[in-house]
Amino acid sequence: MYELIHRLLVLLWFLSYTAAIYLALHIVVARVTRTPDNRILWFFSVVTGPLTRPVRAVLPADTPEPRVRLVTLVVLVFLWIGARMLLGTMGGVSVG
Repeated sequence: MYELIHRLLVLLWFLSYTAAIYLALHIVVARVTRTPDNRILWFFSVVTGPLTRPVRAVLPADTPEPRVRLVTLVVLVFLWIGARMLLGTMGGVSVG
């Protein structure tokens, strides 16, 4: 059971890290791009759409999209750091 929890925490740590990187890149591209129909912006919208949907459901309906992305990024960073701290307290194999 201990190994299963450890592996799930490693998976959560890795996925939240990767998702935070993609969402941060989406935020940067959204600020830099000038046209709303940019292909790179479309790509990041498709990749990060599943990440922002749960947060958008919790926030008020009139919340602007940049705010939704920022709140999602904060949540992902907290998950990333929390998983890393739990892995550190478990001891054993060190990740990162």
